[in-house]
Order: sequence, then structure tokens, then C-alpha cells
Amino acid sequence: MNKYEVVMMFYPDAEEEKKVSIFERLKGIIEEKGTILNVDEWGLRKLAYEIEYYKEAYYILVEFEAEPDAVKEFDRVSKISDSIMRHMVVRLDK
Repeated sequence: MNKYEVVMMFYPDAEEEKKVSIFERLKGIIEEKGTILNVDEWGLRKLAYEIEYYKEAYYILVEFEAEPDAVKEFDRVSKISDSIMRHMVVRLDK
């Protein structure tokens, strides 16, 4: 298993229930073939530049260990989720 870190940016006007349900779904994908090491909710932060006329986003940072298949599925689901503005998965060095 490899160590990864993902930063997710949710739209600031997304409903809390929707954010929680999508985040739980994504956590479930990771936990199927790995383990979550740390979840750090940064909350609402100002963006360096506007994205789709938004000046803020809700950030969540997750550190986890997983198989590459789980990361591919995580990436796929994140791309099609309406509440996620941006996300980035990075593999950490060994």
C-alpha cells in the first residue's frame, strides 16, 4: 500500500448534508482497500483567485494508505460529484 494525501475543495454554498454524504462515500471508497490516517477539516478559506465566480471554498485534507485501484475510483467519483469544486491526490514519498 502507498501513502497518499488528498485536498478536496467543496463549493461554499453546497448544503451541509450533501457535503457530508459525498465525503462519507469517498471515505468508504478509501476504507475498502486501505486505511484513513488523518482527516483535517480546514473549513471555509479564501481562494487565491476566483473559480467559477466563487471567492471561497470549504477545504478538507485527508491522509491515507490505499491500493492504486482505490485512488482511481476515488478520483473518478470526485470528478463527477457536483459539490466538489476541485480535488488533488498526491502520493507521498516512502
